[in-house]
Amino acid sequence: MAKGLSLFGLGLVCTALLLAAMPARATLGESVSTVTSDAQHLRASTRVTQASNYEVHEMQSGAATVREYVSDGKVFAVSWQGQARPDLKQLLGSYYPQLQQAVQAEKVQRAGRHPISIQQGGVVLQMSGHQRAFTGRAYVPNMMPATVRAQDLR
Repeated sequence: MAKGLSLFGLGLVCTALLLAAMPARATLGESVSTVTSDAQHLRASTRVTQASNYEVHEMQSGAATVREYVSDGKVFAVSWQGQARPDLKQLLGSYYPQLQQAVQAEKVQRAGRHPISIQQGGVVLQMSGHQRAFTGRAYVPNMMPATVRAQDLR
């Protein structure tokens, strides 16, 4: 019985982490227009840098830095780092439900704190961290320009 309660509690903690923190509106796999509304909502300073065949929209607020990678008018990747984890439900959009389930399943299989790395349904989610130091990224490999590698998404 105690084991069941600990798994239940672990699931609640995982869900809370996925739903926690700073709101965002840009959505993985959707239009670049979602990036602009995100920056306004976060009241974040924004900087756009141009790479050879994609743009990086970097938003900095007091709690975190969120980067959204855009090619052909679509957000193909998002990354974050900072004191607070962004609202992953908003960042991951339609990918969120399947990734949330995969994270919960991984937490049940591997108890304790550890980095998360999931590749499922055409999307990759990698995240790690602890209180006041969170990092992560999510990307859709088949949307990435050929010259971009996962390790470029910082």
